[in-house]
Amino acid sequence: MGTDKPAALGGAGLFSKVIDWWIPCVSAHFPCWAGMGATVIPSVASAHEVYVLPPSIVAQAIATPAFSEWNTILTNAGQFSFWGFITALIILIVFFVSISRRLEHILDPLLQKLPPYAPVISRITIGLSFLSAAYHNSLFGPELPLLATFGGASTFVKASLVVIGVLLTIGWCTRTAALAALSLFVIEICAHGVYMLTYTNYFGELLLLLVLGADLIAFRREDRSILHAPPWTLRMKTTLTPYAFPILRVAFGISLLYASIYAKVIHNNLALDVAYRYPSLVHFFGFEPHFLVVGAAIIEILIGLFFILGIEIRFTALFLLFWLSLSLWYFGEAVWPHVILIGIPIAFIFYGYDTYSLEGYFFKRSDSEPVL
Repeated sequence: MGTDKPAALGGAGLFSKVIDWWIPCVSAHFPCWAGMGATVIPSVASAHEVYVLPPSIVAQAIATPAFSEWNTILTNAGQFSFWGFITALIILIVFFVSISRRLEHILDPLLQKLPPYAPVISRITIGLSFLSAAYHNSLFGPELPLLATFGGASTFVKASLVVIGVLLTIGWCTRTAALAALSLFVIEICAHGVYMLTYTNYFGELLLLLVLGADLIAFRREDRSILHAPPWTLRMKTTLTPYAFPILRVAFGISLLYASIYAKVIHNNLALDVAYRYPSLVHFFGFEPHFLVVGAAIIEILIGLFFILGIEIRFTALFLLFWLSLSLWYFGEAVWPHVILIGIPIAFIFYGYDTYSLEGYFFKRSDSEPVL
């Protein structure tokens, strides 16, 4: 334990030196970066549909007025009523199965052992995401290349991503690494504005790690070195721990909600072009393309809202993993931007319900909680 304190001080001193260099660099380059951000926003503001569409099609889809989703619903009123009923029925069945006392009695002893591992999954997930981002010379997604945002500093940022990714993955100087990653997120906000709502899942993850640090399966466990940590760290962890996973849950829901509304409602021609580009997808589901786009929008909006409100968290996480698997398999999308989208739902499956979720507030008891 005697070696913990010097290591912590060394990391903090190194981080201070980096910050002393970084702030003037940001100040000097910010006008240029902001100008670049303003010019590239139309090309990146297409959420994940940009992964499977050529840039020219993306630009045209954004410039084209959105089709009327309300007219699509009215035209297909019978099908919407039928599938709406099926969806509501599934939600109700899952809800009543989830709060079954018999099922809770059987599964909760196992589920209660899982929450301590949820922060580990979150930490390793985002660590691997940053390492993948460095390898692909982009930050958060392929539509945000390092060169476009950071210019001449992109080489330094890439090296920083490698360091951040390694530290988070192995669990060493976790809070320092999270704070450095948050500074990069803030720079991306300055460059790309509201589009960064697409990546609030990263923001939620980093805040969670800033609060919790690393406790299990870590190179340097916070619970063993807490006596050597600064007092503010202990106060922050004690005060904010109950809010860490609720913040992640809401941030993750917002990222899903924004991406869906932008690409399937505001600029729904993006999703429509995907449907036309892959006609076998339309034939497989047997739906008219406009109907398919509106249905997908409704499903993804419901997923985002369920995470934000804390409804059927484990079932929603499982369904999202299934939804992502279909997308990755069918469209052949790059896996690395989806690593965090896969890891966070797995963390929610392990963590379950916090007291600020609707189901957690109303149905979580001292000895049990909803199963799904």
